Amino acid sequence: MHISTSLLWAALAAVPVLAQDQWVTFEGKKGPGRGKQIVFVAGDQEYRSEESMPQLAKILATHHGFKGTVLFPINRQTGEIDPMVSDNIPGLENLAKADLMVIFARFLELPDEQMKQIIDYANSGKPIVGIRTSTHAFNYQKRMDSPYARYSYRSKDPDGGWGRMVLGETWISHYGAHQKESTRGVVAPGMEKHPILRGVADIWGPSDVYAVTTLNGDAKPLIMGQVLKGMSASDAPNPDKKLTPVAWTNTFTGSKGKAARVFATTMGHPGDLQNEGVRRMLVNGCYWALGMENKIPARSKVDIVGTYSPNEIHMKKHKPGLKPADLKK
Repeated sequence: MHISTSLLWAALAAVPVLAQDQWVTFEGKKGPGRGKQIVFVAGDQEYRSEESMPQLAKILATHHGFKGTVLFPINRQTGEIDPMVSDNIPGLENLAKADLMVIFARFLELPDEQMKQIIDYANSGKPIVGIRTSTHAFNYQKRMDSPYARYSYRSKDPDGGWGRMVLGETWISHYGAHQKESTRGVVAPGMEKHPILRGVADIWGPSDVYAVTTLNGDAKPLIMGQVLKGMSASDAPNPDKKLTPVAWTNTFTGSKGKAARVFATTMGHPGDLQNEGVRRMLVNGCYWALGMENKIPARSKVDIVGTYSPNEIHMKKHKPGLKPADLKK
């Protein structure tokens, strides 16, 4: 019996995408994090969070024992990871079981049933780690009647939306010149012994420093960003640009009245994760957010797991045809 190619493709297209195929989970191995689950929300269009967040999840699972579930923007028709999709991140119901949410998102406009999962988590009092563009994670433009439109980054109520209310700041502008000036991390005065910075040294990354007005709430800077005059760690500082916070801690108390620990950083270029100091800061930040700072060793193991060769940043520069299951291989 002969089946035409067109009929075969039509049949394959009709096969439904299973829910569990739309995200990926890395089971924790041995370590202090055994029994704890971290849910990573990767949904930015530019900075290849769809590649860096699985690597961070693998580091935390392999070296520290945390179970990591990574969620992605998924094309509804193909089931592929598509960072240009801003209205579909399947699996957010996993947040109900999470001990920690790590979010790296930008300009999302999610359906109410998906957005509700994020806001319910934030209000629960459980900890949050926010990376780079998560200061401007949401941007409602089409569905202004949504009850969640108020969390847009330019919102007036709450001022600065999700970013300023939860993390401590919203998007203002680039401060270092984008793709021309990189970032050297300098420990903020008095924070040398903070648990998140235990064993952390030589922070550098190709990300540019974001502008910060004033950090909201009880936010305390941990790392100040020194703008360098080029894209190399050996470049000289730009003397015309002052040090600006690029990593801080905060507390967020939502509608449940429970205070949550928050660690935020505006670093997060995919190249930043190739820096050992940045990786250790992120790993330690997860421990601290979970109240596990007494488990942070003098020098956390943060070796890259498998291969990590992310695509360059910019819109539509992601790896095409990639599905969540491919990231387990």
